[in-house]
Amino acid sequence: MSDDRLAVDGDDLAGLVDLFGALSRAELLEALEELAFRRGVEPPPEALVDDAVDAYQLVGHDGRLHPGPAAFPTLPEGAEDVPHILGIEPRSVDREAVGTSVERRFRAETARALAAGDGERVARLLDVSYDIESWGPVELRDVRARLDDAAGRE
Repeated sequence: MSDDRLAVDGDDLAGLVDLFGALSRAELLEALEELAFRRGVEPPPEALVDDAVDAYQLVGHDGRLHPGPAAFPTLPEGAEDVPHILGIEPRSVDREAVGTSVERRFRAETARALAAGDGERVARLLDVSYDIESWGPVELRDVRARLDDAAGRE
């Protein structure tokens, strides 16, 4: 990223979201704008959120984003004050419901990657499957077996 933009990554986004429990996309973008303003730089491109969702660093459920299974949430410098500045109270999260949403998404993405013969995506999903199982109440052994077969593993 250039020096005139807020330098954050998917783990930082997950850390910001984790600070609140969950955030809507608009709220996350507002938090990023606030951090950027406080540092005198431009906010990161909105596509960074999409990239974090694609990488399972953030996951969606009920219109809100949650820290995802592939994230190692870190709190960007100066983020501690953002909840007070934005006036957003911490939110409780139903981890089982979020896990169910992630499992549905993962199974659908696996089906698409397998149908398309997308070896790169299959390999990435195989890695993420372990993250998902350790992160939430999700069992993906059957899907992982299909991914293993497609990746040529035994």
